[in-house]
Amino acid sequence: MSKLYFRYGAMNCGKSTSLLQVAYNYEERGMKVIIIKPMIDTKGDNEVISRLGISRKVDMLLSNDKNVYDEVQKWNERHGKIHCILVDEVQFFTKNQIDQLFKVAVTMDIPVICYGLRTDFQMNGFEGSERLLLLAHSLEELKTICACGKKAILNGRKINGEFVFEGDQVAIDNENNVEYESLCPECYYKIKEVKDRK
Repeated sequence: MSKLYFRYGAMNCGKSTSLLQVAYNYEERGMKVIIIKPMIDTKGDNEVISRLGISRKVDMLLSNDKNVYDEVQKWNERHGKIHCILVDEVQFFTKNQIDQLFKVAVTMDIPVICYGLRTDFQMNGFEGSERLLLLAHSLEELKTICACGKKAILNGRKINGEFVFEGDQVAIDNENNVEYESLCPECYYKIKEVKDRK
């Protein structure tokens, strides 16, 4: 039986770079991988983009109403055996879609490696991530640092260069003057306290 993996970390910890490296490693050995991404993540359109400047077109761009299990089954029938499934921005998938990825790993015997955020800019969980934390066979934190040098585990949202602590859960990086910064908890609270005083 193959496993469902969740590799999570704050913004800019190298999730997409790691995904692309894993794809390269499999393909270098003559194995077939497919890359899946949620349609809601419009950054890079139909590509996975790393901050290092490398990118790759995804094989499946799925909306939240798509059954991932059925889509993988169709892909298998058309293209032959898949050796690994890589999922980028997995936090945007629904609970049901995570259950479907789990079923793919267990019943189709295909490793499914998911990359994404654990929490949003308000320290709330994403639906997909919360389900993965319950179901994944393996959890791995990808680490990054805050500007102060401490370990960053939170995501600060900036609009027009200013930190914000209210708004919709989903706002895509580099769209509508939105950007994100990885923060340690101490810096997150310091910035929030300053913002709350204004």
